[in-house]
Amino acid sequence: MGLPIHPVAGGGAACMDTLSSKAASMRESLQKSQTITDNIVSILGSFDHRLSALETAMRPTQIRTHSIRRATENIDRTLKSAEVILTQFDLSRQAEAKVLKGPHEDLESYLEAIDQLRSIIQFFGNCKGFRNNEGVANHVNSLLGKAVLKLEEEFKQLLSLYSKPVEPDRLFECLPNSMRPSSGSHGDQADSGAKSHGDSKTSENAVYTPPALIPPRILPLLHNLAQQMVQAGHHQQVLKIYRDTRASVLEQSLRKLGVEKLSKEDVQKMQWEVLEAKIGNWIHFMRIAVKLLFAGERKVCDQMFEGIESLRDQCFADVTASSVELLLSFGDAIAKSKRSPEKLFVLLDMYEIMRELHSEIDMLFNGKTCAEMREDAFGLTKRLAQTAQETFGDFEEAVEKDATKTAVSDGTVHPLTSYVINYVKFLFDYQSTLKQLFQEFEKAEDANSQLASVTMRIMQALQTNLDGKSKQYRDPALTHLFLMNNIHYIVRSVRRSEAKDLLGDDWVQRHRRVVQQHANQYKRIAWAKILQSLSTQGLTSSGGGTGIPSDGGNSSGVSRALIKDRLKTFNVQFEELHQRQSQWTVPDTELRESLRLAVAEVLLPAYRSFVKRFGPLVESGKNPSKYIRYTPEDLERMLGEFFEGKTLNEPKR
Repeated sequence: MGLPIHPVAGGGAACMDTLSSKAASMRESLQKSQTITDNIVSILGSFDHRLSALETAMRPTQIRTHSIRRATENIDRTLKSAEVILTQFDLSRQAEAKVLKGPHEDLESYLEAIDQLRSIIQFFGNCKGFRNNEGVANHVNSLLGKAVLKLEEEFKQLLSLYSKPVEPDRLFECLPNSMRPSSGSHGDQADSGAKSHGDSKTSENAVYTPPALIPPRILPLLHNLAQQMVQAGHHQQVLKIYRDTRASVLEQSLRKLGVEKLSKEDVQKMQWEVLEAKIGNWIHFMRIAVKLLFAGERKVCDQMFEGIESLRDQCFADVTASSVELLLSFGDAIAKSKRSPEKLFVLLDMYEIMRELHSEIDMLFNGKTCAEMREDAFGLTKRLAQTAQETFGDFEEAVEKDATKTAVSDGTVHPLTSYVINYVKFLFDYQSTLKQLFQEFEKAEDANSQLASVTMRIMQALQTNLDGKSKQYRDPALTHLFLMNNIHYIVRSVRRSEAKDLLGDDWVQRHRRVVQQHANQYKRIAWAKILQSLSTQGLTSSGGGTGIPSDGGNSSGVSRALIKDRLKTFNVQFEELHQRQSQWTVPDTELRESLRLAVAEVLLPAYRSFVKRFGPLVESGKNPSKYIRYTPEDLERMLGEFFEGKTLNEPKR
């Protein structure tokens, strides 16, 4: 589409000129722009060539700059590493200063220095690029070795300083009140030991407070020292120092208490009273040793070697070994010594204390390192039980075969009887102990029946022996009085003791009947002859004697001379009986009165009847008092003097 041409007259040429002029102007402008563009392109081409040349010229500089940058970074890293190493050297010098100074003034800092030395050794061990790391490590290792030696010396000194023997009074204060000695003397604790069986339940429930063998404030320091030494490989040194220090202190504590080393030969030579006292002391010492000293030592080991399992049990075992051996050797000497009946109860006391301490020994001496001591203690318990059981058999045999020549001329209770009965009574004070002892060997059998069987055998052995002893009497009446007294004593003692429950009512009733049988036999034998003199049999006279009736009775045909003879015989016999049997003894008041009454019930009615019937024959003659010497009341009074055990020189009542 073109410009519109206006048909203006005369103006067309002018317009064309104007257009041509503008077009020329535009062409000229375009040519100039092209020229400028060409010039610019030419200039830019020249710049590109120059830049390329410049870049080529700058490349070495760039390479040097990069190398410098990398070197700078390496230098920085090296400086930092050097700074760390220098820091370790500084720490090493600081630790060395503390080590050389020693642990006495500041143990905590000393232990920190040792830890620091170990860290330095580890650091240089890992620092492979440092040329002198081996030399530094050797130096620090040497320093650490010196530090640990000083530490070892400090451990030894500190342990020795605070390890002191425990005084007996201090130990007694740790006992329950009921078990503390009544006096200030601790040389003889036999009573405390001997009474142990009577209150075993009390002792089991009693509270014991083990003493602090090392002050609690010192234990953490000793723990740290031991730990550092173990870390340095000084395990055996710790063990030796602890054993050498604590073992001797523990032994000293026992010796101060009164514990002494006695062999089997020493025990055999001792008089029984001395040995019995020492056994009582030993029982007391065992309780104190286990419940206080060994328990306190175990507590020290547990705290000092907490976390050091390899040392805890071994140290306890090594420290207590000699003390345990010292205590058990005495018990073993008693268990293996010559058996005798009087030793049974101390054997039971010793067995009882070992049973009482069984659980504590098992707890304190646990683990492999203490196995031997634990087994030694339990082995002693078994040996004591075995010896006690064998002593039972010895006692039974000794009772049956006792050949004591000690005669009891008055027919009273024989010393053997009272000894055996007291023995059996004591046995029943040990019922629970005996049942435990029986079960050591015959677990399937009922312990009650075993105890009953033992008791019955002992009683039977005693009766067999008494039967033999009763035959020593020439007077058969005294034989039966002797057996009556002794069996009555046995029955009464059984009825008043716990033996009754085991032996049973049948046993008691059967033996009461035996007592009555011997009483009846005594009456029959002792009084038959004198009662014969009061009988009417054989009084009929064949001669012409004077007869005098009495109370409607008829005494005609009775010889006055015969009556006199009978009365004289009665008087002589009664006086002999009175003289002899007032020296005999019936020690039990009730039995004595019963026996007198039984005699009076037979004698007095017979005498009254005889005198009443035949007395007038004598009274009418000369000197009637010569024949009727006693009234019934006199006889009754004199019967009251029978069985009193009077001596010949003792006046009549």
